[in-house]
Amino acid sequence: MTSAPSTTRVEIKPVATDVTGAVDGAWWPRSLDLVAELAELAPALRPRLGRIERVSYHLGDWDAVPRRAAVDGSTVKFAGFRFQAPGTVDVLAELHRVTLLVLPPETTPEEARRVLAAASTAGNADSLEDLLSPRGPVA
Repeated sequence: MTSAPSTTRVEIKPVATDVTGAVDGAWWPRSLDLVAELAELAPALRPRLGRIERVSYHLGDWDAVPRRAAVDGSTVKFAGFRFQAPGTVDVLAELHRVTLLVLPPETTPEEARRVLAAASTAGNADSLEDLLSPRGPVA
């Protein structure tokens, strides 16, 4: 899976044996409501990950998040941490785990397309700072 339906606004690196980079892809949610946004994201990730069980996030990146919520037909546990890299979420599921760079909802479509494409390119090992730089990753 290299991409999900365009309405979901997520791109993930292809499945590979070598794990590279700070993230496995990028996600551009429409709001700061993590539970509502995950409800849209979960079906797009299901073919790759299976049923989502846990999501960790950086405290302060999202509006208030409950410890548990029903998402995509199952209960998902949410955990916020100060030490998690800002602007990322870890999605842990029955089959795999992915770390996604989260773009702010107000990101312009042009910038979002650039970051989604860069973060999901096979072999991309750019740092979060490079991916988010307006100049793009440094060659």
